[in-house]
Amino acid sequence: MPVEVLFVGDLMLSAPEPARFFAPSREILTGADIAVGHLEWPHTERGQVCVVDIPAPACPPAHLDAVADAGFEVLTLASNHMFDQGPFGVADTVAAVRARGMRPVGAGATIEEARRPAVVERDGITFGFLSYNAVGPRESWATPVKAGVAPVRVINHYELDVASPGSAPAEYTSVEPESEEAMRADIAALAADVDVVCVSLHKGMGFVHATLACYERPLARAAVEAGADVVIGHHAHILRGVEVYRGRPIFHGINHFVPAYTAETDPLGGKRPRPSRAPSIGFFTPDPGRAPFPFPRDSRHTMIARVVVDAGGIVEAGFIPCHLDTDAVPVPGSDATVDYVERITRDAGLAAGFTRRGRHVTFLDRATTGERAWA
Repeated sequence: MPVEVLFVGDLMLSAPEPARFFAPSREILTGADIAVGHLEWPHTERGQVCVVDIPAPACPPAHLDAVADAGFEVLTLASNHMFDQGPFGVADTVAAVRARGMRPVGAGATIEEARRPAVVERDGITFGFLSYNAVGPRESWATPVKAGVAPVRVINHYELDVASPGSAPAEYTSVEPESEEAMRADIAALAADVDVVCVSLHKGMGFVHATLACYERPLARAAVEAGADVVIGHHAHILRGVEVYRGRPIFHGINHFVPAYTAETDPLGGKRPRPSRAPSIGFFTPDPGRAPFPFPRDSRHTMIARVVVDAGGIVEAGFIPCHLDTDAVPVPGSDATVDYVERITRDAGLAAGFTRRGRHVTFLDRATTGERAWA
């Protein structure tokens, strides 16, 4: 019997009454066999700011009730903000997720805990989940003696490509070999124990809708080569393209899903301190709405990634298009979002064909290709 797995991107839950943000999508999410979300911010009542950038707020642990009620079973935690409230923030978030019957992955008291997979079984098929942060900051990384998230280290190299000193250099990025090998080892070990491996990668350049950084495709493909059956990207606060590699779907960025900000947690005008040397986020005009939304208009396009598998492998992969309304609530069903994903996939030079089927869109279909998704 086919098993449907749904994935959503960043959940940022500082606003009161967070359940309202899931109302339009609740039926879809609770109807899935497994629903997976990415929890971006720490949930704690005893956090202490431990970052050099704009810190994420300490969200109330009780706000996770809304996530559990929306049907989520697995929460990936390897984000650039999970350590923003220090080791207590990590510990309290992990504990709060577990207390509500959900499974955390990607963060912990040590690197060993952060790299430990979550495993779920449905209808005789076992699913394993891993979560990695490829965007830093370094302070967020777990170590053998420090809490944090599971990292994949990316190396930056800058080269002056024109004969004009002082010009802006070209940036080249690559995955640090030892870090990649650690990720590959995790995936291979998990693939030996479960039927389906799902890898979450917090990666990409913020607000850049099509261009992938040099490291992104090699990193996602390395995960597939190691044994991943599904690769899910997020972090950029904008949708990215999709592709199929070796019969496996890669979602390069599924955007945030619930950006439940308040005036105090809006980095463009709230009360949180902003370091003078913090990365600029002033290169776009925020799209106005009734609720705080410190992102450009294209960032209102989002999706619920969808993968269906059976004992023979991946049956199909695609997404349910959604659009964030003026209250920043994701509403399923948006033809404009489908058009947008098709365009950014093409603009990124990724190969994927799209078929619209009722409320969802597919770009991988075993009935069409006739291929097994895994041996």
